[in-house]
Amino acid sequence: MTAPADKGKKAKTDADAGEENEQIDGALVMSIERLQEIQDELEKVNEEASDKVLEVEQKYSEIRRPVYLRRCDIIKTIPDFWLTAFLSHPLLSELLTEEDQKMFKYLESVDVDDSKDVKSGYSITLNFSENPYFEDNKLVKSYAFADDGTTTINATSIKWKEGMEVNGNAIKKKGNKRPLVEESFFTWFTDTEHKSLADGVQDEVAEIIKEDLWPNPLKYFNNVSILFGLMHRYILYSYYAWSLKNLSLQEVEEFEDDDEEPSDEEAEEDEDEEN
Repeated sequence: MTAPADKGKKAKTDADAGEENEQIDGALVMSIERLQEIQDELEKVNEEASDKVLEVEQKYSEIRRPVYLRRCDIIKTIPDFWLTAFLSHPLLSELLTEEDQKMFKYLESVDVDDSKDVKSGYSITLNFSENPYFEDNKLVKSYAFADDGTTTINATSIKWKEGMEVNGNAIKKKGNKRPLVEESFFTWFTDTEHKSLADGVQDEVAEIIKEDLWPNPLKYFNNVSILFGLMHRYILYSYYAWSLKNLSLQEVEEFEDDDEEPSDEEAEEDEDEEN
């Protein structure tokens, strides 16, 4: 049986514990509220920063635009520039079938143009000279980004000339990116099956063109030029090494003898013959 004093002591202890827990809970709630205030402040700063970054991007997008157009004029003077750049790109080269490469011989220019506010989308334009494959001179594929995170795609419906239509099918792979089209570049370009892309799903081919190839296509064009130069040097070196290896000993001795200076007797004989 518990003594009255013990009961009072226990009641006091329980009360103290309750007060302490209330103090801890109150301090925790206060800390969380203060932390939330800080996070809200950071969110405002981040929003301001995003707006400023967007302003800068818009400004320099306008500045870059005429420079890109000047670059385009120069590229037009270089035969097969875009075909070479695409073929030397490690990923985009996989898109071009033999027939695509024939069509790309008529590709005069590529253009990637951001929307005016930069963040709402962009377009990829391919300009072709008159060719035996399709009637269009301009093929455009555009991407529009909605506020809900979805992306809407529109593409030119190519007017193929008789017997020239591409009928390749995309090979689908797992992942959060659209598959690279392995049948034909033009199959990807005119793809209408996935007009709208869900949030988080990206068009890998378009991204590569916009973010990698378009900013500096010269590095890929030069890759092929450098490669051809190295291959030429390798072929010459290989031929030289093969020639040396296959020279007979007699031919080497004759070659060395021809390079030796004539003796005094041989020189006198040569003089007598000349006289």
